Amino acid sequence: MSVELEDIHEECGLFGVWGHHDAAHLTYFGLHALQHRGQEGAGIVANDHGSLAGHRGLGLLTDVFRDETEMRRLKGDGAIGHVRYATSGSKNVENIQPFLFRFHDGDYALCHNGNLTNCTSLKRGLEAEGAIFHSNSDTEVLMHLIRRSDKPTLMARLKEVLPRVHGGFAYLLMTNDALIGISDPNGFRPLELGRLPGGAYVLASETCALDVVGAQFVQDIGPGQIVTVDDNGYSIETYVPDPQLSICSMEFIYFARPDSNIYGINVHSARKRMGARLACEAPVEADMVIAVPNSSLSATCGYAETSGLPNEMGLIKNQYVARTFIQPTQELREQGVRMKLSAVRGVVEGKRVVVVDDSIVRGTTSRRIVRLLREAGAKEIHMRISSPPLRYPCFYGIDISNTKELIAAKMSVSEICDYIGADSLAFLSLDGLVESIGMHEDAPYGGLCVAYFNGDYPTALDDYEEPFLGSLPRSERERLRREWRCSDYRHDAGVGK
Repeated sequence: MSVELEDIHEECGLFGVWGHHDAAHLTYFGLHALQHRGQEGAGIVANDHGSLAGHRGLGLLTDVFRDETEMRRLKGDGAIGHVRYATSGSKNVENIQPFLFRFHDGDYALCHNGNLTNCTSLKRGLEAEGAIFHSNSDTEVLMHLIRRSDKPTLMARLKEVLPRVHGGFAYLLMTNDALIGISDPNGFRPLELGRLPGGAYVLASETCALDVVGAQFVQDIGPGQIVTVDDNGYSIETYVPDPQLSICSMEFIYFARPDSNIYGINVHSARKRMGARLACEAPVEADMVIAVPNSSLSATCGYAETSGLPNEMGLIKNQYVARTFIQPTQELREQGVRMKLSAVRGVVEGKRVVVVDDSIVRGTTSRRIVRLLREAGAKEIHMRISSPPLRYPCFYGIDISNTKELIAAKMSVSEICDYIGADSLAFLSLDGLVESIGMHEDAPYGGLCVAYFNGDYPTALDDYEEPFLGSLPRSERERLRREWRCSDYRHDAGVGK
């Protein structure tokens, strides 16, 4: 979809296994299913009877583990792995996870999906106490906090320090004798537990990875939960008194694979319902519906079925252009769209076309898509977006750092339509999005985080709050401050106070 061409990315992918004789190879296969969540680096740490060893590197999983000798070195019946997109920290090997820590009382391996909103404050405090950081990723913070706790057990230490770590996160932590998964108090990032036929347990960012390795789904790891897997099975504890589910709605819109399920909701089905609702909310007379491949395919099916229009293949995606080719300049972004997408003249020439995409970020890609279709002879082009306008940045693990990157923060829908050159433009409503996903009717926004669309952040923004507010027009700044004061914005089960 256009998001990936505009350099807006999800966070990372996690996979871990405990109790399998070839845990590292199984982790490799699980990470391969999660490669869409990060292409900048990958790593695996294996546990061989309490001895931890790892390998990590820059690039795709297949690049990092190109040599089979690396995999043969990772022996043992426990392993964790990570595929990375850099939401925090620079793009160098020191930031590739899992991180491996060696202490006098045992080894630890740690990897993380998400972003901490109070990372800067925590790092400054820890450095003032003598902590030394080997990377500039925010993942190391948790280990420093754990090692400074004087509680007698690791679980007690985790329960003490986790409320100090704010933001969106899912952690996998492997010790000499256990695999531990942790979800933040709002469950922003998904984490799934599965079981293999032989009795081994698996933790993964998405259920599609469970399917790939043949694991049966056991349960979602809910907000504020810690799951411990060891030789005796698994156990789950909650480390906050009042967790409140606010899972990232972009998981359903774009990030997760269509064959994954999140809290019992199939991603493809949710996207199809978004497209169907969009057809009801924004109908238009046209000859066909076409998708911007690939993540808009499901929504396009829903739009076509509901509108009664034929679903045609009017845009083709080149599967062999690396994401890393696209550089953050407008000229190269536009050239990158031409390399990745081609219009099918024989399908769209002389036709009134509805183009379904899942989001508009900067507008660069949408503008270029409209131009491609015009050049291919399309008579009319009606853009339909299966999510609301992205107006606010995300601070929980999606790489949208400020409102300057978001065209909908600066322009009205009609102005965006003029900018991209379409004959019409419409977005799915926020109510339509929430109802299409259909999570929890009794929870705020259905148990979803929709802050990117309405600025209603479920937690305090900590280190980001003043810089974010300072970047907004005064009227918008004051509106958000009023809303935050009148809501339970800072409640977050004790986090963010």
